[in-house]
This record gives sequence, C-alpha cells and structure tokens, in this order.
Amino acid sequence: MYKTHTCGELRTSHVGETVTLAGWVHNFRNHGGITFIDLRDRFGIVQVVGNPEVNKELHPLKEARAEWVLQVTGEVRPRVEGAKNPNLDTGEIEVAVSSVKVLNKSKMLPILINKDEEVDEHLRLKYRYLDLRRNSMRKNLELRHNTVKFIRNYLDAEKFLDIETPILFKTTPEGARDYLVPSRVHPGHFYALPQSPQQLKQMLMVAGVERYFQIARCFRDEDQRGDRQPEFTQLDLEMSFVEREDVMQLAEKMFTEMVAKIVPEKTVFQSPWPRITYNEAMERFGKDNPDIRFGLELVNITDLAEGCGFSVFEGTLKAGGEIRGINATGLGDYSRKKIDALTNYVKENGGAKGLAYIALTSNGQMRSSFAKFLTDEAKSAILERMNASAGDLLLFVADQAEVTFESLGKLRVHLGDLLNLRDPNTLGFCWIIDFPFVFWNEDEKRWDPSHHLFTSPMP
Repeated sequence: MYKTHTCGELRTSHVGETVTLAGWVHNFRNHGGITFIDLRDRFGIVQVVGNPEVNKELHPLKEARAEWVLQVTGEVRPRVEGAKNPNLDTGEIEVAVSSVKVLNKSKMLPILINKDEEVDEHLRLKYRYLDLRRNSMRKNLELRHNTVKFIRNYLDAEKFLDIETPILFKTTPEGARDYLVPSRVHPGHFYALPQSPQQLKQMLMVAGVERYFQIARCFRDEDQRGDRQPEFTQLDLEMSFVEREDVMQLAEKMFTEMVAKIVPEKTVFQSPWPRITYNEAMERFGKDNPDIRFGLELVNITDLAEGCGFSVFEGTLKAGGEIRGINATGLGDYSRKKIDALTNYVKENGGAKGLAYIALTSNGQMRSSFAKFLTDEAKSAILERMNASAGDLLLFVADQAEVTFESLGKLRVHLGDLLNLRDPNTLGFCWIIDFPFVFWNEDEKRWDPSHHLFTSPMP
C-alpha cells in the first residue's frame, strides 16, 4: 500500500497514529540539521519532519528537491505553539518521519508549481502535465467535476435521461465550419464532428424521450478567441410538451441552486433573473450578452445631432448612423494620454473611427475634443442628457449602429475593469429574449439565421 491517508486529511484527531503518505515535494527547508518538507497530493499539503543527522535512513529527505515524489511513514504529532500554520487545513499537526522512499526524482522545472503566478501560456500548454499540478488548476478541475455532478443529479431528479449521441454524424448548418473525418469504408465520403447535438436531440424528442440531457462534446472549426475554441463541452438539453416559460424556469432554478451549492462564496446579482429584450440590451449595454452588475449604460443622443454644429455628428445622422455615449463617472480628470488609450481601444476592438469626449474636471473646467464646435443649446442638451456633473468623462461614438454598439459595448466592459466595477464574487445572470430571427449578411448578400435554423419565429 503506497498510502494509508491523503496529505490533506490529517487532523489533531490523528495524533499518535502511524501513517504512510505519498506525494510531491511542494516546499523544503533545512534548519539545524532537521528537514521540513511540505508534502502535497491532490487532497492537500502536510508538513513532514525528519532529522537525517540522527537517522541515516532519512538522508533522502535532505536530498529532496521541488516536485520529487516521496513515500514517507511516520507518526502524527501536534505542532508546537508558534509553529502552527492557519493557512493549511493540516496546520496544527505534522508527521515525524521514520522511513522515506524516493519514488521519483525531478529535474529543474520550467514552471513553478508552488506559486500561483502568471506563466506564459505557451509554456503552460507545452508542459500541461505540470500546469495541472498547480493549485489554481486543481481547483478548476474540482469545480468542473462538482458542477457536472450537480447538473446530473438535478436533472435526474427532474426526470431527464442522460443520453450520449453520436460523435460521427452528417454535416448540418451551424454557426461555424465543420471538422470532417474521412470514411475508410466509403472512400470519398466524410463524417462531420457535431457542432452541437441539435438534430440528434430533436430525433430523441420524436422518439418519445421527452426529457433529454447530455454533457456534450462539441467541435467547431473556427479561429480561437477568448470565447471560441475548436472543441468545448456544453450542457445540452431538450424537452417535449413545454413552452418557453417551462424551459426558462427549469434553467434559472437549476443554476441559482448550483451557485448556492457549488460556490457559496458567490452571490446572484438579482433574483428572479432580469428579462431583457435583445433591443433593450443593445440600447443599454451595446451587447447581447451584457454584464448587468454595474452601470455605465449607453445613452442615445442621436436626436440631438441635427444642427448641433459638430460636422461628425451631423454627418452620421444624415448617413443613418447612431450617436451614443457613456458617462464614465469619476474619470473627469483623466489625462489626454489615458483618453487616447481609450480611443485606441475602441478603434482596435470595435472598429470605431474615433472617440469624441468631454471631460468635466473636478475643479469645474471643461476639456473636449469637439465641444468648441457645438452650439450652446446643443452642448447644454448633451450635458443634460448625459446627466453630467463635475468629475465626469463623457465618451461618444458616432458611426453606423453596429459599429457604435460594438465599440461602446466593449468600451463599457473595459471601463468596468479599469474602475473595478465587475465584482468576481457576484454573478449577474439575466435572460435575453426576443432575438431577431435573421440578420442581413452584407458579404454574402443574403439573410442568415441570428443563431441557428432550429429556432421558432415569434408569433
């Protein structure tokens, strides 16, 4: 037997017991001939102590270095006062080692396992087996496991069946290109890896399954971005004999309970979840997946552009475009350099041609890239519409609607990060409803589904 206990389970109740542990050397130090090692396995860390000067059989303890794999046997004993570690679950005890065996040695590592610090992503992926030893990654794996376990148990109680659908299937219209797998048995023919089990789960409904779910692996041949990957896992479910409200109630209740069970340190921003139409989401947030945890909402000033005196606003209005702004409260004293950085951000991330601004400094002065062109009436109307006061920074984009929304939607989130408004322990769930069924694809000169072909139009 390699181990009788895990490194994370030992407590004061185990004092006096002889235990055998196996794990990785997390930290090591030598004091006055005594060797202290933090031994780590998946379940935690425990301090093991030995004196190689007294017991020559413990000499491997003195030689051990980071990420060596050791098996130790010893007696659990309480730590002396002043040596207890409140940051460890095992911090009140230690193991006095009587025997040690080196299971594996380790060379100098390219990644520090005992520090959760920023590491180059390419290095992390190259040495993924080392990266996954880090505490933050272990917690991610445990969180994913607990989440999937909760989903399975919850949906089982709701009379759903967990059914695996085929991975090798035929190509179907989806939002990306398919991965194709050539058939050896049928030369010249190909399977497509599913972008989602959409058709398959609908066949299950026709078959009378009524309630199906799957932790489904999906494949999409598209460029990698922050929210795009070639393969990913999703909760996929389908229900028969239900209406929209039934599906929404099920999902909302499940995810709200999941937060309370799996991540109790986090809170749901608003319950019941807000229901926001697609048009309202774009008008207020510039995005169809808005972060509702903070303000900085978009303000429409398009109707104030006519005859305002600023040619960019007037030209945008004549071209059928939109002019909207954000009141970045508290940033009125931003330097020109910082405002230029925001301008570059919307150019690079939203396609805007520029960013017009009015800065109302805390001492009552006004700095602006365009206010001098405005009529007094237009200037007053814009300041009133933006609910502006001393200390505010007003930021505007004037362009075609899609560019204006895209630019300000991303700028709003960027400002939220700069101002620390996006609390990671608050989850802002909401429903976005009444999406447009199709959109005009200018490149292809055709109407494309906004999501997929399996959406039912609103009556």
